[in-house]
Amino acid sequence: MQLVDLQKAGRAPALPLDISLADAAGAADLHLLTLLRVLPGQRYVGAGVWRGRPVLAKLLVGPKAPRHFERELAGVRLLQAQGLTTPQLLADGLEGGQGGWLLFELLDPAQSLGQAWEAVEHLPVLADEQSAVLGEALTAVAQMHLKGLWQEDLHLDNLLRANGQLYLIDGAGVRAAEAGQPLPRERVLENLGVFFAQLPPALAPFTEELLVHYLLANSEHALPLEALQKQIDKVRAWRLKDYLAKAGRDCTLFSVQRSASGLTAMRRDQAPALAEVLEQADALIDAGHLYKTGGAATVARVQAQGRTLVIKRYNIKDALHWLKRFWRPSRAWHSWIAGHRLAFLGIATPRPLAVRESRTLGLRGRAWLVTEYLEGPDIIEHWAPCIESGQVPETELLALDELFQALLRERISHGDLKGHNLFWHQGRWALIDLDAMCQHGSEGSFASAYAKDRERFLRNWPAGSALRTLLEARLPATSSPQA
Repeated sequence: MQLVDLQKAGRAPALPLDISLADAAGAADLHLLTLLRVLPGQRYVGAGVWRGRPVLAKLLVGPKAPRHFERELAGVRLLQAQGLTTPQLLADGLEGGQGGWLLFELLDPAQSLGQAWEAVEHLPVLADEQSAVLGEALTAVAQMHLKGLWQEDLHLDNLLRANGQLYLIDGAGVRAAEAGQPLPRERVLENLGVFFAQLPPALAPFTEELLVHYLLANSEHALPLEALQKQIDKVRAWRLKDYLAKAGRDCTLFSVQRSASGLTAMRRDQAPALAEVLEQADALIDAGHLYKTGGAATVARVQAQGRTLVIKRYNIKDALHWLKRFWRPSRAWHSWIAGHRLAFLGIATPRPLAVRESRTLGLRGRAWLVTEYLEGPDIIEHWAPCIESGQVPETELLALDELFQALLRERISHGDLKGHNLFWHQGRWALIDLDAMCQHGSEGSFASAYAKDRERFLRNWPAGSALRTLLEARLPATSSPQA
């Protein structure tokens, strides 16, 4: 096929593909075997064979191809010119009416620092293994900055371990202030803000400690922690907004379809299976284990596609209830977004997998939410033996402290913090039933909501009991950061 044909190939073209490319040595086919990343109609990145050699191919098509090609090529040349380690560019070309292409040496075996982080992220916060991964990344970033370069799209997957070295990849995001001269401090702070904003929130107290890795490789500037924190907060807020927007549109992460008859959103990596679950949702609920039935919602644990899931159906009780609900996003959609918000912020909750709203001429009716099922007891069941003694394992109390600290830090109120909505799962307290969850924009509105959450949580146990007395003393009494 011709390169231009990729423009209409969609998200998942059939592989392998033979694509005709031409360089100074003449025309030859790229035998594309796998696709690693796809932006339909614009960019296809994958591994293949070119003139008998394994390559990583970046294929750019569509109206924006020339601009994207030039940016990628310019970034690669900047890295090379400053002596920074990056995969060798073997061939490239840009052909009018077709598109652009860049073929790099294929690093195999290779591991991104993102993959290395996934292998250690379950360890205690800032364990030696975690510090090693982040230190390696910060050292590479420091070396770029020392050469006057920075990576706009800075994240751990753009740093690749192979052949005993760390490679910088994705030239499209590489920029230069004055190549060869240390990057100005303001640009350093901005770029480090991008890096630190992507780390788990639990690592926030260790920013200064981690920054030492950077300063050992590049001590050109003093880096005020307060100024860096402002950049981190700015980027984190933007990233959260961007991620939640993706949860509502068709993209690499999510498959989203909207029409006058309904809205469906699901994780793209599980889309075929989840589509079947949504189609059979009512039948699965009827055959499942009911937690709640009738009224405004029906909740069931179900078996589908060889796994255990939870489906929550949001019912329309009567015409008056429909008049109150049809014009605004459903509670299923609110919970879908709330679940992704908590997950992004590092707060445990069952992973939301799919959501569906039924509509008639665009007016909302019933809705369904599918989430993972969490094994484990709720807090009322789990702490029932502790009510009179107040003897709760310290690890569980510390996990509760962490949960409340996270809610305070992010100004999040749950809205119905009864014990049945808090589950012990894999060493953490996980929140469920997010229909009324809210992330507040001001301390004033959050203070009132937090007070209600705390009071409702304490009412799970009898007044005067040892357990309630313990929790009253332990949980922050106000939403003030100093509490």
